[in-house]
Amino acid sequence: MSIEKVILGTRGSELALTQTTMVTAALQTAHPHLKIEREIIQTSGDKRQDLRFSEFSGVANVDKGIFIKELEIALENKQIDAAVHSLKDVPSDLAAGFTIAAVLPRAAIEDVMITRDPHTLDSLPKGARVGTSSVRRAAQLKFLRPDLEIVEIRGNVPTRVKKVLGENALDAVLLAAAGLLRLNLLNANLSRIHIEGQTLCALVLDPVKFLPAAGQGAIAIECRAGDDAVIHAIRALNHAETESRVIAEREFLKILGAGCQTPVGAHTTIRDGRLHMAVRVFNEANLSAAPVEREASRPVHEAKQLAADLAAML
Repeated sequence: MSIEKVILGTRGSELALTQTTMVTAALQTAHPHLKIEREIIQTSGDKRQDLRFSEFSGVANVDKGIFIKELEIALENKQIDAAVHSLKDVPSDLAAGFTIAAVLPRAAIEDVMITRDPHTLDSLPKGARVGTSSVRRAAQLKFLRPDLEIVEIRGNVPTRVKKVLGENALDAVLLAAAGLLRLNLLNANLSRIHIEGQTLCALVLDPVKFLPAAGQGAIAIECRAGDDAVIHAIRALNHAETESRVIAEREFLKILGAGCQTPVGAHTTIRDGRLHMAVRVFNEANLSAAPVEREASRPVHEAKQLAADLAAML
């Protein structure tokens, strides 16, 4: 069941291309004779960066994957054989006809707060303006610091980082550590951001206190269900521990009927053969209400049952 060539589909952002380069390198290591091509595909989320996520309902359903829909169309039309995604952008309820064939070893799961001067969440000035593209981050910020003004920002990672610079600069922005590291913007000791000759302060937020998104830090490779030869080739890249963790996180979202932009945080760890998960769920209709927090554990191979346990506690 061997194949000679795989065409990888990807978005055109610098981060997406970097992640596709990582997948390409891993595939070449696993299958030295496999020819790998890359196809750049622009998604709804890329085309309409003038829109806030809340404004996408007339263009596309943000919870149905504004960053993956066109890639799935390309898969369906056999324009590409596999699509490379940031897993947190992939809906937990995957469309029929597709499957996640593999996930790469997970990078840092934490969120990072970027500021011009050294700050913690507690030391930000009263009423500070903080930029984020995530309702999960926004909800947790308001939960921890109700006085903060949350500003929705769009654009690629460097564009969002630079929102703390120039005229009308924000006091802080929040981004995922994984993207900053993959783009070499965050230094080795995770304390500084270097961009266009400027140095900014970075604070990695404790994932126990500021819960990440489901799937954050993981790269997923999506294929057509039933395309056994391609799935077999891609499956060689799968990282079992990452897969167990993200299965639990995504299954929890799926049971809740939550989408990519639902304010839910999930934090998983594996210790002594057991998978531990903590969740923080906000009320979408009233983000000022206190969230519901639960945690539980099960053997690693019972990831979906763990998600069901936590959902039942709600």
